[in-house]
Amino acid sequence: MRTASDYIEMNVPAKPDYVGVVRLTISGLANRMGFAFDEIEDIKIAVSEAVTNVVNHAYTEGDHGQVRIGCNIHDDRMEITVVDQGKSFDVESISKDLGPVDGKSVDQLHEGGLGLFLIDTLMDKVEISSEAGVVVMMTKYLHRDEVEEHVDRISPAPSQ
Repeated sequence: MRTASDYIEMNVPAKPDYVGVVRLTISGLANRMGFAFDEIEDIKIAVSEAVTNVVNHAYTEGDHGQVRIGCNIHDDRMEITVVDQGKSFDVESISKDLGPVDGKSVDQLHEGGLGLFLIDTLMDKVEISSEAGVVVMMTKYLHRDEVEEHVDRISPAPSQ
């Protein structure tokens, strides 16, 4: 078993034009690792939301900010880090408001705040630091063993 991880890093301008580039790159890496289609879709949405948050909130107009996306590839998981050097925010107060559905109908939901909720929902582990800029670290575990565990078994069909 390999213990070291491979690390891939991208730096892109904090512009909407590059969100898709990041999403497709991470999707390719997840596919290469053996994630299932649904898991890749979850990862793509989470990464898109994290990068879009940087594009929309980290820098003021006229700033030429950058987004750094790091991806650690382990045997059993992918760790994706999205880093900016823009405006920080109070992680604790935002975390309290996660879960925007809270009994509200869709038309009662306000714009904003859904990105972090989606990231938290779709990834297995999420850590956010906002001391200098914002760092969002997302982890998705590869559940390869669940499939392999049952592949060689022959199970009886349900009786009719």
